[in-house]
Amino acid sequence: MKKLFCGLFLAVIVAVGVASIASADTMSSGATTGAAMTPTIITADQLKWTPCQGLNGCNMAVLWGDPNNKTGAIYVVRLKLDDGTKVPVHWHTDSERVTVLSGTLLFAAGHKIDQAKTTALGPGSFIFVPANMHHYAIAKGETILQIAGNGPMTMNLMK
Repeated sequence: MKKLFCGLFLAVIVAVGVASIASADTMSSGATTGAAMTPTIITADQLKWTPCQGLNGCNMAVLWGDPNNKTGAIYVVRLKLDDGTKVPVHWHTDSERVTVLSGTLLFAAGHKIDQAKTTALGPGSFIFVPANMHHYAIAKGETILQIAGNGPMTMNLMK
């Protein structure tokens, strides 16, 4: 009888512990009790590419959020740059996080485009660009980038 009681007691303790962990995981993810959570899944063939405003050789697809929002909410976009596309010297009002998905991005910080000062970044490379940092890029081959930031997404060209 003592073994049975100890076994049941242990089972209850384990169950309460598991429930507490599950509850803590739900709370930390920002979910509320009873809220249905579903993932957002976008396959490559579902992307809707549109021309980038003011940048020839560039198309953009929005994956998450609204890059034009004024609230600082997170957005995620992809840029597809044609071979040889030069992204002129510019800066952003917020930091951006850039991942090279394909192709090669020649990237540098500075006030004037100088290809000799760029770093060649291939697939899997990541760049964190702090807000207000002047930078530029050149696509070598068709290059696809994924960019995440807090809106609104801005591109302030240097004159």
